[in-house]
Amino acid sequence: MVNTAPLPAFAYAPQVDDGTRYQSTELTRGPWHPDHQHAGPPIALVCGAFEAAAQAHGLTHIARLTANLIRPVPIGELQVQITPIYVGRNAGHFSAQLLAGGKEVGVFTALAQRENAFELPDGLPGHPLPMAPRRPEDSPVANFPFAGRRVGYSDLVETRSAEGAIFDGPCAIWFRLRHPLLDGHTPSAYQRVAVAADSGNGISAVLDYERYSFVNSDLTIHLLRTPVGEWICLDARTWLGSNGCGLAESALYDQNGLIGRSTQSLAVKAR
Repeated sequence: MVNTAPLPAFAYAPQVDDGTRYQSTELTRGPWHPDHQHAGPPIALVCGAFEAAAQAHGLTHIARLTANLIRPVPIGELQVQITPIYVGRNAGHFSAQLLAGGKEVGVFTALAQRENAFELPDGLPGHPLPMAPRRPEDSPVANFPFAGRRVGYSDLVETRSAEGAIFDGPCAIWFRLRHPLLDGHTPSAYQRVAVAADSGNGISAVLDYERYSFVNSDLTIHLLRTPVGEWICLDARTWLGSNGCGLAESALYDQNGLIGRSTQSLAVKAR
């Protein structure tokens, strides 16, 4: 049955308090349970809080973000709490808690760096940086298999296939936000990456989505430079062990080339 309900205009609305609370909308809904969020939007929400904390110290590049997903994130009010661990001249380490209903649902860490102009020498191996298989404007529209059933993540993002197909093994998929992540705010380049990167295990799935679950319990994103533009490409692979565990890894691109990599640890079981 195709969903015909009107779409919310954004993923989260800030609540009137100390600036740490946000109300989720249905655009954050994930594929595994109708009351649970896809992890990409809340990770991006926390990423924005990390950016604000780091920029207060002149640290403008989020080099690494790790999300430890402790419990499913419900569609409801969330609270983000940021703690500086150590802030130096050129780098800062930060931690964060994501709370829902007073319970901790995620623990995060981030490394932020100070950016400095640097001219790369000519002839470096691996440079210029590799490009995604195809540009987004040359890539056909791709759809998640759960799209249209309920308002959710597949409505929040637009997807196009640079190579391969979603939920059919290794593939390269472009992502772009259709709606703002936060009401009244333009998403940052880092938030755009976070929204997309948590989908690596989904787009590169090798098991039947209807018969198996392959939920990630974490996500780590490493970025070598600041992303540019609205589009982010994941060139993703899923690897499964015979112990009910697995790994999804993605090379991350913007339209100018490679920006970094992400990994996810998977728990695999029959539905």
